[in-house]
Amino acid sequence: MGLFLARLKKVFDEFGNTQARILMLGLDAAGKTTILYKFKLNEVVSTIPTIGFNVETVEPMKGLTFTVWDVGGQDKIRPLWRHYFSGTEGLIYVVDSADSSRFAEARAELHSILDSEEMRGVPFIIYANKQDLPNAASPSVLIEKLQLSKLSGHQWYVQTTCATNGDGLCEGIQKFSQLVKDFKRTRNQSMY
Repeated sequence: MGLFLARLKKVFDEFGNTQARILMLGLDAAGKTTILYKFKLNEVVSTIPTIGFNVETVEPMKGLTFTVWDVGGQDKIRPLWRHYFSGTEGLIYVVDSADSSRFAEARAELHSILDSEEMRGVPFIIYANKQDLPNAASPSVLIEKLQLSKLSGHQWYVQTTCATNGDGLCEGIQKFSQLVKDFKRTRNQSMY
């Protein structure tokens, strides 16, 4: 537990004091809420399917403060995702990398999100979650299956993770934090 917090502190110490509005999406049962509370509490909490949303400010140490909106991923809730796009400065998209039967569905939803006017240019990270399970897809497989190379206008990164033990979360958030800072800097420069 101490090692996770020490790694997380190092990540956030590197980025100064910057705040960002982050949206966390993905299909149901991908692990979004587990990831959110691993960052917030450094614990694995017992979760149930999210109906609606969870919102938490994640500021474990000084540095980049994320207000994370974890929105439910059930198919009946997904049309509501667009109501959370406005003002988003980064997207964490969580994929159950062991459930290849849903990769096409995950791809369609991701591309739909990124095609939205409000999400133009927003950087994103794919958390390839559940790497501890048999047959979990590698980043290269997910890049192909999610057709990430067809996307333009977005900076992105794929990080393998296991939300229950924290593997890959700090490494991914470090890269993601830089993408968000670069996006905010570029956006602010274009406003002047």
